[in-house]
Amino acid sequence: MRRRAADYRRRVRRRLSICIWMFLVLFSVAGCVLIFLQHNFQDQNQDRLQQPLLDQKARNIQVTHKKMNLTKEIGNANSYARQLLEQMTLAKAYLVIAKEHNNLHLAWQLSSKIRNCQSLLSKAAMRTDPIPREEAEPLIGGLSSLILKSQDAHYDLATTMMTMKSHIQALEERANAANVQSAYFGNLAAESLPKNLHCVNVKLLADWITNKRIEELADENNNSPRLLDNNLYHFCLFSDNLVAVSTVVNSTVSNADHPKQLVFHIVTNGANYEPMQAWFVTNDFKGSIIEIQKVEDFTWLNASYSPVVNKVKKVDFFGYPLDGSQDLEPDPRFLNRKYESLLTHLRFYIPEIYPHLEKVVFLDDDAIVQKDLTPLFSLDLHGNVNGAVETCLEAYHRLYKYLNFSSPILSSKIDPQGCGWAFGLNIFDLVAWRNANVTGVYHYWEKQNADGNLWKLGILPAGLLAFYGRTEPLDRRWHVLRLGFDVNIDSRLIESAAVVHFNGNMKPWLKIGIGRYKPLWQRYVNQTHPYLLACGTS
Repeated sequence: MRRRAADYRRRVRRRLSICIWMFLVLFSVAGCVLIFLQHNFQDQNQDRLQQPLLDQKARNIQVTHKKMNLTKEIGNANSYARQLLEQMTLAKAYLVIAKEHNNLHLAWQLSSKIRNCQSLLSKAAMRTDPIPREEAEPLIGGLSSLILKSQDAHYDLATTMMTMKSHIQALEERANAANVQSAYFGNLAAESLPKNLHCVNVKLLADWITNKRIEELADENNNSPRLLDNNLYHFCLFSDNLVAVSTVVNSTVSNADHPKQLVFHIVTNGANYEPMQAWFVTNDFKGSIIEIQKVEDFTWLNASYSPVVNKVKKVDFFGYPLDGSQDLEPDPRFLNRKYESLLTHLRFYIPEIYPHLEKVVFLDDDAIVQKDLTPLFSLDLHGNVNGAVETCLEAYHRLYKYLNFSSPILSSKIDPQGCGWAFGLNIFDLVAWRNANVTGVYHYWEKQNADGNLWKLGILPAGLLAFYGRTEPLDRRWHVLRLGFDVNIDSRLIESAAVVHFNGNMKPWLKIGIGRYKPLWQRYVNQTHPYLLACGTS
């Protein structure tokens, strides 16, 4: 067999050397080791990144559990905060005594330690950490030594207690005196007139003196037969505030369907009689008739007839006894010249003042009429004397809130849960009044309250007793109260009311009046009158 030529022969395969094989093996092993190390390094880095976050969360949780609640800390008898507060309280007492005994050095030391304690407590409250022992013990020890030093200076516990008791009593007396003064000045402000209204009175008085025609017209009004006509609608007001009375009259006639059928009976005092006459004669009130009287002309209203007159004559303008006797000792908290004025008590003598009338509507001078009031005269009172809006929707307007039912005179005759009602808009049946002798009942209760044990303040309690069992409830929309002290009355209730009443100290003619309600009153003030313009700008 012939052999191929060398050019056509297949090349011989040669095996790799051992060195090459060893290099390949080592390279592969090194690669695997590098891959493993790289993976392990990444895991370790991830653990290092997550570990601080976990540690931080753990520390936050730990801090949250260790936060201090200062209130609980003080309640704990073993806490340093509680001990510091107790030491401070005692140190403050000794500080007062040291100052009284002119031991100024001891007082300065006590004051300095007290300030340090207050600073430490403030810091502890801000950082919400318990007070550490090393900070609290020096202060506690220092205060203890100063307290012992105070005791060695004869400021013993008995002396401390007596001194602090006297201080407490002095502070209570000052607080009571401040309350009395505040209440008195509030009542005085409510019953006083602004300077511009006094100015109007002075100008009207000058007109009365210089213009005799005004006096003639006033006499004609006071002698008008319409004053006795029971077919007309009669209203009565008792006040010494000219502008307030004028506003009530103006609002009543402005909202009446037939103003010429209205008759107004106004009683004032001698100081305001002539200005009121001049005002109502020289101004137009849509044809209504207006009668002005003064209380000084009621000679029948004397001390022998009325116990109220006897009481009023015994006190001065401020409500204190005139003769210096100790028989009458009024509580200063309830002093108000309004309640010591005969004008205020005249509402209990309406049948005597107007003996020919059968029905009359009583209005307060701080009320405003928004609707026609003549339908009141046709209401059926079911034999009762007084028609009024009840105020007992809230518990504090029950009779026991006005009267002292610890007295057997009251508890045996009057139900303490009886409903209260309001003066300010009242329809009175004077025929039923005379038959029931309500004025005599009023005198009886005034005599029973001569020592002030049955009630203290105002005339409403006397009215509640005098008309007890003789009052007919009216619809609430006839009379809405509280405009003199309540800023949150529902506007819909005010709009639906026939009469809104500014009872309270914030009268609408005063600067302290509630601004939200003032337009209701100002709407019926004759703002264009030359005297009001001149006095308002002077």
